[in-house]
Amino acid sequence: MARIAIGGFHHETNSFVLPETDFAYFASHRDRPPLVRGEDVVSWLSGTSFALSGFMAAMRGHDLVPLVWTSGGAGGPVTADAFERIAGELVGRLSEAMPVDAVYLDLHGAMVSADFEDGEGELLRRVRAVVGPAVPVTISLDYHANVTPEMVAHTDGLVAYLTYPHVDRAETGGRAARVVEALLARGRPTGRALRKAPFLIPLNGQCTLVEPSKGVVARTRTCEGGLVSLSYLAGFPPSDLHWCGPSVIAHAWSQAEADGAADSMMAAIEAEEPRFAERMVPPEQAVAEAMALVGAGATRPVVIADTQDNPGCGGTADTTGLLRALVEAGAEGAALGFLCDPLAAAAAHAAGEGAELRLALGGRSGPEGVVPFEATFRVLRLGEGRFRTSGAVSGRREVDLGPMALLVIGGVSVAVTSKRMQALDQEPFRHLGIEPARQCILALKSTCHFRAEFEPIADAVIVALAPGYYLADPTSYPFRRLRAGVRLKPMGEVFGAVAAG
Repeated sequence: MARIAIGGFHHETNSFVLPETDFAYFASHRDRPPLVRGEDVVSWLSGTSFALSGFMAAMRGHDLVPLVWTSGGAGGPVTADAFERIAGELVGRLSEAMPVDAVYLDLHGAMVSADFEDGEGELLRRVRAVVGPAVPVTISLDYHANVTPEMVAHTDGLVAYLTYPHVDRAETGGRAARVVEALLARGRPTGRALRKAPFLIPLNGQCTLVEPSKGVVARTRTCEGGLVSLSYLAGFPPSDLHWCGPSVIAHAWSQAEADGAADSMMAAIEAEEPRFAERMVPPEQAVAEAMALVGAGATRPVVIADTQDNPGCGGTADTTGLLRALVEAGAEGAALGFLCDPLAAAAAHAAGEGAELRLALGGRSGPEGVVPFEATFRVLRLGEGRFRTSGAVSGRREVDLGPMALLVIGGVSVAVTSKRMQALDQEPFRHLGIEPARQCILALKSTCHFRAEFEPIADAVIVALAPGYYLADPTSYPFRRLRAGVRLKPMGEVFGAVAAG
């Protein structure tokens, strides 16, 4: 039986949005657990769909020492106060737990704080300073991680999600457990390799349900031959740091094995560069196409993804461009979710079910040009916002979205929440009496995660480019720290290039 310290610190940072993500946000219970410590880590995370959950289930025979676990989801940069309080507590508890035989951390890999553009690299530097040069450190990362040399140098195994939509978080923790077992048996490996792709991949082109990403993740390996782990991370373009972008990472028992595996996998990725793309259209066109499909006899919902207002990418979940397009086009049987507006939800609860009220809905957070949608709505259904998710991406979570309301205008129903949640699960709709499969049109604030739960019930999927804080085209981001020479999208312009003439 080994003594293994475990914990987690998640944030997916969109460097180009506000507000910053503060300690109170990490500590709050939303669509994921709040910040938890010690044995509360076990009680909150056991049996859920996080990587730490899968790791704990696979390592029941060992002495697991829980430190701290928290997730701030996606949003603006992490404040210095939040980073230092959480990292400090995690490292402090690790110091008190010493000696340990191994460390496993459930991280994201795309955290940028006010002080550290590579949040995970700094955290791992501190962890390594505590445990010393002999104790193996293994991490699991989100598929969208921006991996840095520091993250690779301070770890001995790195295991990434293989799916986007992320339906294998718990399984990733199980694969990390295999790595820890191998490291406990053989000690720290000597081979490490990091390769960075010469281009960024927009999130819309990263889906692993289709090629080329499907074939790329199929090349990953865990505990095979001379490899400890061979992982692919697609990167998170809205994070402004030097090492932003897709990565291949190999940990191996020899440097030659690490270099060979990493070089081969990166060559395969670079050969597929032109294929990382997805069709996207303006919201008015998306609605027109959806209505035409419904009119032509579609027997299942037509899904419109409001991709640029995805709270999973730092969006506010309150933009109104797609809602306006649906109402102005006279769409029928349409349901939009999930629009975050605590003021509108409170007004609906005060008015009661069946009431009609004039609201300025959403549109309070920008970006420029996005304004509230002012109209008279009928309050069809109210909810307390506490329920259990059921889907593969966020399944088995107890969530608290605050007061919720289903507001109706014409043929359009809007599922309103008081806290942000990406449209990656059907239960928030059901909480308000909406059965997604029975709608003609489903308008979802999501980029890709919706596909796991909604694409199987859909007649078609259309991606709409309504205004929002997640910019689907990375060439629109005002990078300051990105390394020169990187193409800002596949086959696109080069960052830092000087125009001729």
